[in-house]
Amino acid sequence: MLSRIFYLWEKHLSRRDTNRTVRSFEWGTDFVRDGNPAADQKTYLLNFAREAVAGSDVYHSYRPVSDYKLDGNHLTFSSPLPTVYPRNNTVHAHFFPANSGGRVVIVLPQWNCNAQGHMALCRMLNLFGLSALRLSLPYHDLRMPEGLVRADYMLSPNLGRTLQAIRQAVIDSRAAIDWLETLGYTRFGILGTSIGSCVALITHAHDPRLAASVQNHISAYFADVVWEGISTRHVRESLDGNIKLDELREIWMPISPMAFFKKLAGTGKQTLLVHALYDHTFPPHLSQVVLREFQDLHLPHSTFALRCGHYTSGVFPFNVILGLAMCRYLRQKL
Repeated sequence: MLSRIFYLWEKHLSRRDTNRTVRSFEWGTDFVRDGNPAADQKTYLLNFAREAVAGSDVYHSYRPVSDYKLDGNHLTFSSPLPTVYPRNNTVHAHFFPANSGGRVVIVLPQWNCNAQGHMALCRMLNLFGLSALRLSLPYHDLRMPEGLVRADYMLSPNLGRTLQAIRQAVIDSRAAIDWLETLGYTRFGILGTSIGSCVALITHAHDPRLAASVQNHISAYFADVVWEGISTRHVRESLDGNIKLDELREIWMPISPMAFFKKLAGTGKQTLLVHALYDHTFPPHLSQVVLREFQDLHLPHSTFALRCGHYTSGVFPFNVILGLAMCRYLRQKL
């Protein structure tokens, strides 16, 4: 009965947004080939994905940023991975300094989070003696191209653009750590929620400066969440008939946490894995794959099971319980 109640509650909350648009399916090879389309786009993306995972350190490398600007607590800088959308190429972040003893946390919100989202979480981190830097994800709020009302370009049935967007988010996060280093910070953590959790895990696996990570909602595969989750029904509608799940999973492997768990082995990096028992956006069976992988690889981690769903994790009292658990963990591990 409890499961049924949460399903109906989650379904109701997921339908509050009435501005979802069903966009056309596109392979989007031009977004991963410097604007040049490929003749056989599916084959190209399959090969591209395999090469990106095999050479992921190079794939997530970048040139240093030189134009950081802090205005009050508003940080801006040019993304090291520019796109064809000018507004998206300026990274925006809000800085929440505290007397933290050199400890700071990068905070990455969920998909379609508004400009004020996760500010309260950053203030809670301050109360726990941790500085925080809240990044706006690609195509969100001030980075949103004109004409959009949702951050559709970060996750869409355009496969190549979605690959580029997650890669850009990882690189932007690493560039933000560079800036924090110039301020004298020495202990770095990262906290990501939903799609931000995916970005956080990949960043955690590729940046040796990160000591601790919180993955708030977890799945091994990016494609499976889009295929099964209630939040992405409109994306799935465009994918149906154009690509099979196993092909999509392989093409989107460079943005799937599953590809990078082994990179955490032997690093000593700490991870908190948060999963919701009644989640219909990140279905529990997908979260269980992550838990098993961390156990099988003997990766240092803790788990936190929320007795609610995906959307309801942001509703009182679950949001307070979750916030306290994440902040306590980061204070302890940093």
